[in-house]
Amino acid sequence: MLNKNDVIDVEIVDLTHQGQGLAKVDGLVFFVDNALPGEKIRMRILKIKKKIGYGKVETYLELSPDRVQNLDTAYLRTGIADLGHLAYDKQLDFKRQQVVNNLTKIAGISDVEVLPTLGMDQPYAYRNKAQVPVRRVRGQLETGFFRKNSHDLVPIEDFYIQDKEIDKLIVFVRDLLRRYDLKPYDEKEQTGLIRNLVVRRGHYTGQMMLVLVTTRSKIFRIEQMIEQITTAFPAVKSIIQNINDKATNVVLGSEFRTLYGKDTIIDSMLGNQYEISAQSFYQVNTVMAEKLYQTAIDFSELSKEDVVIDAYSGIGTIGLSVAKQVKAVYGVEVIKAAVKDAEKNAALNGIANAHYIADSAEKAMAKWSKQGIKPDVILVDPPRKGLTESFIKASSAMQPRKITYVSCNSATMARDIKLYEELGYKLKKVQPVDLFPNTHHIECVALLEQCH
Repeated sequence: MLNKNDVIDVEIVDLTHQGQGLAKVDGLVFFVDNALPGEKIRMRILKIKKKIGYGKVETYLELSPDRVQNLDTAYLRTGIADLGHLAYDKQLDFKRQQVVNNLTKIAGISDVEVLPTLGMDQPYAYRNKAQVPVRRVRGQLETGFFRKNSHDLVPIEDFYIQDKEIDKLIVFVRDLLRRYDLKPYDEKEQTGLIRNLVVRRGHYTGQMMLVLVTTRSKIFRIEQMIEQITTAFPAVKSIIQNINDKATNVVLGSEFRTLYGKDTIIDSMLGNQYEISAQSFYQVNTVMAEKLYQTAIDFSELSKEDVVIDAYSGIGTIGLSVAKQVKAVYGVEVIKAAVKDAEKNAALNGIANAHYIADSAEKAMAKWSKQGIKPDVILVDPPRKGLTESFIKASSAMQPRKITYVSCNSATMARDIKLYEELGYKLKKVQPVDLFPNTHHIECVALLEQCH
């Protein structure tokens, strides 16, 4: 009988889709952080349930040749880079295999080519956005990241996968907050002023936005702080205060105030410019987002006469990337502010053939059908939960030649593809794209074509 706190020797046989090591002992499956397939470890048992258990590495008896040796364990403890201990080429193989497994197990598809994962030349310092909690640790205001499954802050200065300029700005602001003795937020007591720092940086323009998330409106000596920040970082074009007085894990509240500069910063993607506000959804890895969108464009094989529907259009990034190559783009997005952003971005780039509506994707399809709009290609880029059954039925009823599916969750994508195949579409190819190197997340593009 195995019990909590027992220490046993085990071999790691696999990785979970979230990058934890798997060991099998006495009919139980154990999940172990920071352990790779092929490694032999001395494991302490942390918890046992009916069929599964959780363990932690006490000592490594044999290391994997694929292990990255000198990684700061804070990245693993916080989940910032939960695959950072695995060699990058093996991460790419692992992610492709996840997509293959999901297509096989969930959709029953094993005869379609899943191409090798597109990776980054430099798989670190890529994130153009940071959301960093501010808390008191050992009596001092700190910025960092929460330990996995907890609200204990691990102080961190170099976030490894974040743009280095963002890291520098966060440390600079942290030091100012200390100097002016501004109180960090305390979740338990519901006291303190500064909850989070949110920073965005344009990959191509270098423009930066700083959002101070506070519990109330008044910030002591904010003018001096703004002057020091903008002198040290001339690229900061926007400083915004967001007021969030609720006891919640949600980072941003509903009230925004621009304290300095503009409400937005500008960046470009695939040759178009975009205005990005504090709450805009904009892919956090610009270099790989361009590869992701370019893959979707290449798969779609568009012509000048094509009509394209961009479902879940956000601030317009995919649709506006194809607008100049096609007859018309119709975009739908449920968030009204994003639709306004998409319209602004179309105007900013001189694009007149992109039309946006704020609605659910299903309802938009029905409206467009009634208006006689016949899409040649439907591009979908849904959230992690994937598409609804009603959307899949509505989109296939429009009978586009192709459906190009951009996915951030290959399990829900596989489920959706299965339904599309039942409705007369065939999966042709899948391209995984690594937008989040050193983490377990994987995006991919799948091409579905109408069966004839």
